[in-house]
Amino acid sequence: MREEDLELARKMVANLISPSTSVEDDDDDGAAAAATSPGNSPQPLRRRVLDLSERRKQFRRTRSLNAPSPFQQFGPCGRIMKNSAMVMQIQDPASQRLTWYKPPLTVLVIKKVSDASVLAPFVQLVDWLLQEKNMVVWVESAVLEDVHLNEEVKFKAIREKLVTFKDGRDDLTDRIDFIVCLGGDGTLLYASQLFQQSVPPVMAFHLGSLGFLTPFRFDNFEEQLTSVLEGHAALTLRSRLRCVTHRKGEKRQEAKVDANADARPAANSILVLNEVVIDRGPSPYLSNIDLFLDGKYITSVQGDGLIVSTPTGSTAYAAAAGASMIHPSVPAIMVTPICPHSLSFRPIVVPAGVELKVSVSPESRNTSWVSFDGRNRQELFHGDSLRVTTSIYPVPCICAQDQISDWFASLADGLHWNVRKRQKCLDELSDLTASGSEDTLDEMENLKLYDI
Repeated sequence: MREEDLELARKMVANLISPSTSVEDDDDDGAAAAATSPGNSPQPLRRRVLDLSERRKQFRRTRSLNAPSPFQQFGPCGRIMKNSAMVMQIQDPASQRLTWYKPPLTVLVIKKVSDASVLAPFVQLVDWLLQEKNMVVWVESAVLEDVHLNEEVKFKAIREKLVTFKDGRDDLTDRIDFIVCLGGDGTLLYASQLFQQSVPPVMAFHLGSLGFLTPFRFDNFEEQLTSVLEGHAALTLRSRLRCVTHRKGEKRQEAKVDANADARPAANSILVLNEVVIDRGPSPYLSNIDLFLDGKYITSVQGDGLIVSTPTGSTAYAAAAGASMIHPSVPAIMVTPICPHSLSFRPIVVPAGVELKVSVSPESRNTSWVSFDGRNRQELFHGDSLRVTTSIYPVPCICAQDQISDWFASLADGLHWNVRKRQKCLDELSDLTASGSEDTLDEMENLKLYDI
């Protein structure tokens, strides 16, 4: 629907509302309109504003990454209350395409470690980016320490032209325009871990084992990279989870309800692309974990642990634990138990943006352990809690074809999803079927003769 049509509809609905009809709203315009309406005195208006302020405090922060913005008018009188906690709106995922508002100059190249088969493609790619595209190429400092890589004659000529960084020491925020990954899915997870806020566009080449998240093949990398650098590419925005650990006795500051709440990450905040896993660790006892959703107690998890994953992570550990596979453009958070001691405890999907709180139950016999995308493993003690919600910073992954084709190709190639031998058609079995039917009919006729 066009913007002009929407504005006309709003005006028509506004004319239908009588002066005595009140519509709940929390903006200044609504308050001003109520003040000028006949029969409204300043005292009831002040009371109404105070009531709305109290109601606003009761709302918890919710975030929706890819959900469409709903039409705000319901009939002649109803409308949706404006919520200042709404942090972002994203268009139809099918229309998400990459565009550069200025030419990219710096590129970060991440290669799979301890894999000799990646060395030749790495040197070839870096040399092409430097010589043909005149780009500034960043690599991790540990790459230059690779003995086998330093034996390459071609690499020695370009070694001094590379810019290096060290993980955990150097901040890459606002320094990188573009990321190229050479290897498996681990390279993309590593890129996500390097950028704990906004992530540059990522182009991942399949040179690893599984390659579920790496749709590009290296055979014609020059043509593919040139097309991407010219802005001809579709994007898949892979949502991430923002995980914050609160220790017992720490004073927890309530997050402000504004669009920049996630722009100032806490010191103990971690963004994960696949999943956060809470398990029993080395203890022989069951995990006993309490699960809360937007402050409301949901259930206790008794078993080996719990997986809280993104749609991207639904095809990783969660799928191995029996969860469904969700397309990465679906705004959701998956909650999957690990070997639960309840046959009815099935994996569930909750809306993106809700806040999950996980804590060790007071009656639990042991503590729990938590890991973030398989890293930063740490222990959760009694009284500690982990809060998980959707981050406003997704990982923009460049598609080889488009969002749908890439995902189903990964399901077929990487997981062999629904791969089986085809059932033979009837034409191939016609002779056997026909002969079998005739034999059966003859036997039935003979039986009838004997009965007579």
